Amino acid sequence: MKQYYVYILTNKYNTVFYAGITSDLVKRVYQHRNKLAEGFTKKYNVNKLVHYEIYEDPDNAIKREKAIKNLLRIKKIELIKSNNIEFRDLYDEILSG
Repeated sequence: MKQYYVYILTNKYNTVFYAGITSDLVKRVYQHRNKLAEGFTKKYNVNKLVHYEIYEDPDNAIKREKAIKNLLRIKKIELIKSNNIEFRDLYDEILSG
């Protein structure tokens, strides 16, 4: 079954946040990290994966991404800290997992 990922990236200072959706999290984060994706993440050096969620239904994933994008900054920080209090880069975790 296909999976969909809603994710949050930040910069090295944890001051800028980007929420996205993909069906291939490893590939998409790789693109962000290597500045292969034009736009916001490239412009603001947003390439550290700090949060992700897995969905089997694309509609639910899209709804969740939109909800995260509409969260206040403090709520995004609370969401990240709920599973990643130190704002660790989770990229290595998804590579090995």
